[in-house]
Amino acid sequence: MAKLTKRTVGALKAGDSDRVIFDEALPGFGVRVKAETGAKSWLIQYRNKFGRSRRYTIGPVSKFTPLQARKKAKALFVAIDDGDDPAAARGAARHATTVSQLCEDYLAAGVGRIKASTLEMDKSRIERHVKPLLGSRTVASLTPADIERFVRDVESGKTKVKPGKGSNEGRRAPGGQTTGGPGVAARTFDMLRTMLERAVRDGILPKNPARGVARPKGKERKPPFSFETVEALGKAMREAEADGENTTGLRAIRFLLTTGCRRMEGLALKWQAVDSGARCLRFEDTKSGPQNRPAGRSVFEHLLGFQPDKAVPDAYVFQGASKSGHFVGLPRVWRRICKRAGIQAVSIHGLRHWFASAATELGYSELVIAGLLGHRVQGVTARYATAPDSALCSAADHVARTLADRLDNKKQKADVLPFVQRGSAA
Repeated sequence: MAKLTKRTVGALKAGDSDRVIFDEALPGFGVRVKAETGAKSWLIQYRNKFGRSRRYTIGPVSKFTPLQARKKAKALFVAIDDGDDPAAARGAARHATTVSQLCEDYLAAGVGRIKASTLEMDKSRIERHVKPLLGSRTVASLTPADIERFVRDVESGKTKVKPGKGSNEGRRAPGGQTTGGPGVAARTFDMLRTMLERAVRDGILPKNPARGVARPKGKERKPPFSFETVEALGKAMREAEADGENTTGLRAIRFLLTTGCRRMEGLALKWQAVDSGARCLRFEDTKSGPQNRPAGRSVFEHLLGFQPDKAVPDAYVFQGASKSGHFVGLPRVWRRICKRAGIQAVSIHGLRHWFASAATELGYSELVIAGLLGHRVQGVTARYATAPDSALCSAADHVARTLADRLDNKKQKADVLPFVQRGSAA
């Protein structure tokens, strides 16, 4: 034994097997020299409260000077005298559930229980935001301060990526990139809070560190609506069509505006789901499950205008160029139309908001509008199993016809009903 100094430690050579040299001045403090490689690490050897001999590695000699290592060893011995077991704590931490593992468990448990599209978005948020910022952390180590910092980082764009990196959420953002911001931070926080609640349920955490953390306030992104804007959109679409714009894209835009359907509900629509007799679109799957969505007569007139004479039932209404899939070029068409019409900061999903705004302008109640949009509302969508009720069909007719006429620059005598009592169906 000798006092471990920079010179004595530097003189130590590798042997045939690992060896430990202890310090004569501080019992239990030593340096380990690995066989063959000669790598050297500071360590302590001690007995825990159960009398078992344990070793704890402080760190490599290259990282700690003898003075620093000795100081850390003394602090560890004080903690051990108080009942701590640093080696056991490190081992437990090494094998503790990490945030990445928690995310994978969440995704695996969600298969068949959470809608596939929702699960895909959750996976995107996990890969794009959660894992880069928190993935290596153990779940048990998370504090409310960590969650707040995570939210700030996502909100400020720390995890933003450029186009072409494969994020579903990114492809939905303007310009094809994940930009962060309050909206993304809020949705990601909601998902993370849910995962941590599962960890509490499973006994991994005593309490959820996200509880009490303020949820970011997502910016209202509903695009401003006016019937004059719809007229400008229709004018731009007619001009674009004359200039050779993609016909399928123009048809899809008109369909989404006059039905209020979500983008993928429209693009993935097949002819077998178009029921003009019952005046509805029969979706096998939506965010609210299988659904028969009311649609106006003008919508079916629009669809029949380009439906093939012998339409294959399982063929897409908005067929892609490959003939085996649906149309996928709508974002590019929409950007060109918006530029031509002078419409700014309106996404394709904004067409759904415009449909709802038009229904509001026409005097329909929130309950009726929810039924037109396919929201799960007790007493509306739950009322019909095979076809929408007549009140919803009448409302769908009126909203769709008004929007179609504005697109086609056909002025109506009145765009607003003379009087519609709030809470009534029409």
